[in-house]
Amino acid sequence: MLTSLAARAGLSENASLAEVVEAVRSMPYGRPRERSARGALAEWRGTCSTKHALLAAILAEHWPHTRPRLVHRVYRCTPEDASRSFGLAAAAAVPEEGLWDVHRYLTIDLNGNRVVIDVTFPSGPGWDGATSMPLACGQGTDHPSGPDPDADKRALEEAHCDPAVREPFIAALSEPATPLRGGLV
Repeated sequence: MLTSLAARAGLSENASLAEVVEAVRSMPYGRPRERSARGALAEWRGTCSTKHALLAAILAEHWPHTRPRLVHRVYRCTPEDASRSFGLAAAAAVPEEGLWDVHRYLTIDLNGNRVVIDVTFPSGPGWDGATSMPLACGQGTDHPSGPDPDADKRALEEAHCDPAVREPFIAALSEPATPLRGGLV
């Protein structure tokens, strides 16, 4: 997968860990038809689930010493949270009482520390190659994934999320950010 990613992102064959993280982060947000790491790479778009699965697979193969681990965070999103973090289109898709969502991110071992990597959205600050990135979701409860991260996430979604409420929110996240006062989200 690294060869395909490097070709698509214009990376050299000796790309650094930070360059690979940035290449995955630069992929547009959106659900690929095949909801997998390979689907994200083939369609050059992904969600928190597919982009982090792709990055975890590449890191496990080429930087195994980083010991990548997928983590799921169950969190509540209010319209105000969505407006601040994702823009007006996403905020409009969140009911007044809010909604529950499950967000996937990645942690790696780096210089003896566990570092958070979140490549969900191409906007915002990139990874500095050393410290944890901010998560693209609010505070919540973290659940390290097991051997089948997709099944783990589905189980958390079934336990916490209402698909009729969550799906319009996910669709709205794929829309371009709406300008807010002070700049773009």
